[in-house]
Amino acid sequence: MSDVISAAARESGPHAAPPASEPAIRVRDLKVAFGDKVIMDGLDLDVMAGEILGFVGGSGQGKSVLTRTILGLVSKARGTIEVFGQDVDTLDATQRRALERRFGVMFQHGALFSALTVKQNIQVPMREYLKLSPSLLDEMAMVKLALVGLPADAADKAPSELSGGMIKRAALARALALDPEIVFLDEPTSGLDPIGAAEFDALIVTLKQTLGLTVFMVTHDLDSLYSSCDRIAALADKRVVAVGPLATMLAADHPWIKSYFGGERAQARLPGTAQG
Repeated sequence: MSDVISAAARESGPHAAPPASEPAIRVRDLKVAFGDKVIMDGLDLDVMAGEILGFVGGSGQGKSVLTRTILGLVSKARGTIEVFGQDVDTLDATQRRALERRFGVMFQHGALFSALTVKQNIQVPMREYLKLSPSLLDEMAMVKLALVGLPADAADKAPSELSGGMIKRAALARALALDPEIVFLDEPTSGLDPIGAAEFDALIVTLKQTLGLTVFMVTHDLDSLYSSCDRIAALADKRVVAVGPLATMLAADHPWIKSYFGGERAQARLPGTAQG
């Protein structure tokens, strides 16, 4: 295993540690509970500006709940959440709305509105936050379509007419509608075939580099973790038990992390782990 860790640490790919920066998101001592069921307790996490952070954990352990809590969609019982240095609890309605404009969210399975065309879906956040003419709305929607690699003729199609990969890209285009600084991705490659998933991973890395995005990506996809993420944070025991580049995960002693990154699927997928 030491050889594997050394090899991973030498990698110059996207999962190598990014240059030092300030946290775009800072979570401290977070507790979230639904009734008597405690989902997170004492969770600390920094998402650094300009990085892709992969967030992993067991099924039902609260990965997506953390995203919704940061976004203000789920109430917390305790703790602080700072975004761009601002404690979100101290913001008034106007400040909160201004902060939300700096977010882009891609929900699992896309969550496109079935009664709207792709173009109209992309325009939903624009209509909510911006005052633009119909022609400018159309122009901006087409720009976002091109940005995620969708053809122009996809604009007037219904979501039901799209393939799974196209739905993901349309949902990403909507997440980018307001030129956000932070993008939240919830299981972005779930349901995609290996080729489609690899292409989507490459797209995320390209967009991060060209647009200067900070990306918080909830995922269970080992390929995404290896090919896309600068750092990985692992959720277990209701808190983050390890955070760092791939080498940190491979060296971690926590039983869940060892099982996840040392299991047969990881052995087959992560470069270098198949060698004894």
